[in-house]
Amino acid sequence: MNLRFAFAVNKDNQFVKKHFGDADKYIIYELKDGCLEQISEEINQFKLLDEKHTHGSVKKGNAIIDFLKGKGVNVLVSMRFGKNIKMINEHFVPVQISVKYPEEVINILKKHVHWIADEWENNKSDYKLFTIESGILKSSIEK
Repeated sequence: MNLRFAFAVNKDNQFVKKHFGDADKYIIYELKDGCLEQISEEINQFKLLDEKHTHGSVKKGNAIIDFLKGKGVNVLVSMRFGKNIKMINEHFVPVQISVKYPEEVINILKKHVHWIADEWENNKSDYKLFTIESGILKSSIEK
């Protein structure tokens, strides 16, 4: 099974309390032999797309979805998700975290990756949101 994760971070490679689509860049990791290995770093070229007209723009959401699907991403990791999570979870497993350093998130994800892998393998869309703090919570996303 091939899982790729996109971490939504700022210019200093830290998670911040911004929606996934407002990240400065995405660091893409691939799960290999139980470890998350960084495979690329992508500038979020869609950050300001259509934001003057509509916050949570469908146009922006679709652009990010297409871009990350093209990179083979299955899982999105962020401190926050906006209203476009209703589009996101049709294509990706969303994971909301509460720590700011990718190294900490990697260690946490390694403990819970079997839950995320199970969600990806057993569903075609309408993926559940995973919220990871001291434990892991799986919840449905209201449409």
